[in-house]
Amino acid sequence: MSDNPLGDHLRARRELVQPADVGIRVTGVRRTPGLRREEVATLAGISADYYLRLEQGRDRNPSPQVLEALARVLGLDGVGTEYLLGLAGVRPVPPTRRTRSHRQVVPAGTLQLLDVIGLPAFVENRVFDVLAANAVATELAPGLRAGANRLRTMFLEPDELERYPEWPRHMAGMVAAFRASIGAAVDDPDVVRLVGELSLGSEDFRRLWARHDVRALGGGDVRMWHPEVGDLELRREKLGVGGTDGQLLVVHHAEPGSPSARGLALLGSLAATRTANTAAARSDPPTAARVTAVPPTAGPDGSDGPASGT
Repeated sequence: MSDNPLGDHLRARRELVQPADVGIRVTGVRRTPGLRREEVATLAGISADYYLRLEQGRDRNPSPQVLEALARVLGLDGVGTEYLLGLAGVRPVPPTRRTRSHRQVVPAGTLQLLDVIGLPAFVENRVFDVLAANAVATELAPGLRAGANRLRTMFLEPDELERYPEWPRHMAGMVAAFRASIGAAVDDPDVVRLVGELSLGSEDFRRLWARHDVRALGGGDVRMWHPEVGDLELRREKLGVGGTDGQLLVVHHAEPGSPSARGLALLGSLAATRTANTAAARSDPPTAARVTAVPPTAGPDGSDGPASGT
């Protein structure tokens, strides 16, 4: 992992801004992708030498005013600007959080809600480990299962992609939201391990990570596909779980009365049937939407380690 996250971020974002986006007329051939350093500096009202020092990591204490000017030139939105400020440490940033499973206990009330909600729902942490999931969620997509990491399944398990017809957009959104979620904690050992694994295993991830996109952690529309139900037009809601270290309850739902709502109802029936069959085979009383969760003292592989290896 780089020891100059601020400079890396500035350079990546600079290369994505086209001169026309900031009113610069281009004549002739430009060998530099995006904006030149001196162009960014001029537009932000700082010296070219000072901006060069920021990119190279020779000056790591820019003022909030300088960073906000750079954010404006680079076209960053509110979330992107906060992320940039956090990288420079000019505003309070939540301390680095280790995502070890014994510190990621899902509250009992939330587990109970997963069991009775009747919709695909799961709980994830800041690095997108799935800490608990109901049977309908796992039926919707195999990667939505306790002990999995959503980034890992999306980029390293090809079967997961078929559940997301618009997978390129979905991938880009996940990586951008991951940056927003971890904030300045890019050197957290769990984050370093996950990013390293994904970078080695996925060219798509390497390309998207290098863009340094940042997107708010929020709900949104998502298209999905299921081999027994077909296409689903869903809405994904993300709700904070009180009393936890940044856990989110993620719920999928559909427009009432729509074909997708009927599809979700069928998924619920499929999940209940499979859960009952599994319970019968194990002589375990069936539950309509059995919840699985990462044990509070061990990772999914039985070790006392991170739930996702991140």
